[in-house]
Amino acid sequence: MNSMKRPLGTLELKQQSKVALQESFGWPAEPKRPMLCLPAGMTDKLGGAVFQELLPGLLTLPVEILVVGKGSASYGSIFTKLAKDHRHRMHIIQDTDEALGSMYAASDMALFLSDPAGSTELTQCLSSGIIPVSVASRALENYDPVQESGNAFIFETSNAWQCFAALVRGMETYKLPFDWRTIQRQGMESLS
Repeated sequence: MNSMKRPLGTLELKQQSKVALQESFGWPAEPKRPMLCLPAGMTDKLGGAVFQELLPGLLTLPVEILVVGKGSASYGSIFTKLAKDHRHRMHIIQDTDEALGSMYAASDMALFLSDPAGSTELTQCLSSGIIPVSVASRALENYDPVQESGNAFIFETSNAWQCFAALVRGMETYKLPFDWRTIQRQGMESLS
């Protein structure tokens, strides 16, 4: 493990942290509902065009979505409207240490539409037991259920359909607690 601090028991407290965050938003307490975060916010450079193409499919999935309130103004407008229209499952997270800490403690998956290698967001996600759904990156290894190895769900190109398939793969694997914990641990160990 690197020098980044991670609270003891992060994995054990994830459902408790999720319920606390859900309740703070006025959402139903659903500890088993998957929570997806976009920890880097959104810009064109971060994959905004793919995100817009992905959005209709993403909104069909039974997932709660958190997006950090940073990035370009045009995406800020999109997320503000989405948070208003889907207030029961989408929330904009303030770019403050306290709010980000709550997001990292509660989230299960993180969406990266551009290579996250070397980013503080990726490091924080992995150290918090958040599994990336990401475009191919040298920093991540695609999860192989046969070998039970890997720390992410990878899609090879910035393509909304491939991204959606990786998200669905992640959502299906989330239903298997042993496999999910294995991927979380491998993500944490990849930082050492």
